[in-house]
Amino acid sequence: QVQLVESGGGLVQPGGSLRLSCAASGSFCSISTMGWYRQAPGNQRELVATITSGGSTNVADSVKGRFTISKDNAKKSVYLQMDSLKPEDTAVYYCNAAIRRALGLRSTDYWGEGTLVTISS
Repeated sequence: QVQLVESGGGLVQPGGSLRLSCAASGSFCSISTMGWYRQAPGNQRELVATITSGGSTNVADSVKGRFTISKDNAKKSVYLQMDSLKPEDTAVYYCNAAIRRALGLRSTDYWGEGTLVTISS
């Protein structure tokens, strides 16, 4: 069973910082792209940032220059450093990973349960 477990959400004041972490566990042979998405109340889930196995990143314009995505292949983990946070960054943040469970199988998208980030004074 493959699982993605997120941590690091919470309440922070505008202008503050948070760091989200997500670790993949279970039985699988490879991870290609990992990333973060978010969903605010009443909105659709949207991409925040992704990072490929080779280290190429894609960051949403709304967070570019404030959020940084990184990964640790050995720990099967992805991180999201969020700086200069704004109230509009308030959302549930979801970890996503494209994981191949065995050779010869196609990659499957897995999702974490989400972690709430609230930006408020």
